[in-house]
Amino acid sequence: MVITDRLTIQTNGNNHVVDLTERVAEAVARSGLKAGIATVFVPGSTAGLTTMEFEPGAVEDLQRWFEEMIPATREYRHHLRWGDRNGHSHLRASLIGPSLTIPFQDRQLLLGTWQQIVLVDFDIRPRRREIIVQMIGE
Repeated sequence: MVITDRLTIQTNGNNHVVDLTERVAEAVARSGLKAGIATVFVPGSTAGLTTMEFEPGAVEDLQRWFEEMIPATREYRHHLRWGDRNGHSHLRASLIGPSLTIPFQDRQLLLGTWQQIVLVDFDIRPRRREIIVQMIGE
């Protein structure tokens, strides 16, 4: 059986990291499926999903790393085409990707103890993001 759920998240943009773990776990529990996989997907090209230990130091390290590796202040060819000044946002999002697949059993996500599901919004402004959680299982 396949069940699709949608979550709405308000972000601040500019490397804002949001913990989605509880909301994804609730979607799995709501689905009525006992075991399977949950695919979490963010539509768009300026946000991505990953897992990490969601604690202030690790979040700050991740944000700093993205700024050091793909600086917002650099001139990007994307700026010349669209003038929206978010070329770095597209590159950062492409590094971590738009989706994750997480197994679940007994209606519980099978994540590690210190592993949380996070959305990173790289765009240059606050956004209302839709997150699609599609569960396949029995």
